[in-house]
Amino acid sequence: MIASLPMYARPELEAAHARYWVLIRDGLRKRGMTAPDRLTLGADERDTWHDPGLVLSQTCGLPYRRWLHGSVQLVGTPDYGVDGCPAGWYRSAVICRKDERASTLAEFCGSVLAFNSEDSESGFSAIMSQADRQGVAFGDRIKTGAHLRSADAVAQGKAELAAIDAVSWRLMERYDDVTTDLRVAFWSKPTPGLPYIAAPGVDVVSLRAAIESALQQLTPTDRDALGIVGLERISPQLYLDMDDND
Repeated sequence: MIASLPMYARPELEAAHARYWVLIRDGLRKRGMTAPDRLTLGADERDTWHDPGLVLSQTCGLPYRRWLHGSVQLVGTPDYGVDGCPAGWYRSAVICRKDERASTLAEFCGSVLAFNSEDSESGFSAIMSQADRQGVAFGDRIKTGAHLRSADAVAQGKAELAAIDAVSWRLMERYDDVTTDLRVAFWSKPTPGLPYIAAPGVDVVSLRAAIESALQQLTPTDRDALGIVGLERISPQLYLDMDDND
């Protein structure tokens, strides 16, 4: 068995995520399900998502619709209360340096884009689909491997803009000094948020109930740290309908 919560993992949240998992784990065991004692940290995400013993993990909407949906169950989507979005949805903060005057995507035509991964809805697909719709071509693209490194690339002048998951941006504003040199130029179109998934055969009704109960039991400190305000039921088809041109 394995469980992981890799999407917003960072050192400052490790203890809160661990306590959140204990609440979920205990809720599963009370419902007659087996669950690992603790979260697995640092494992390869793709290996974890495809593990036949996967009890719970979180993925991005893009890999879910591209190649995961046929091999996992969708459990629910945590609602992070993102401004300007329906419950359970999110969007990208398109950031630039504070001294940058551009405030629309068209004004960044020919600029260098920093992005975390081609498998990222918020860091790559959101801005590339918007650029395609508007006929905007970037001068170059720099793959950084992480949202925070994308922000660093913009702050250091290696790139002019980057699209950052709104929840990740909120956490950066709380914990990372790099944001003092950056600003949000504009926001992307909202899309369904990062869903919780489980292996086929997992009792997702009981799992969903355990998660909802755990969210109610979080301490105010942990609730504030994690930023989760509820669990939404967004249909798998809605994720699949959000193709790369939306």
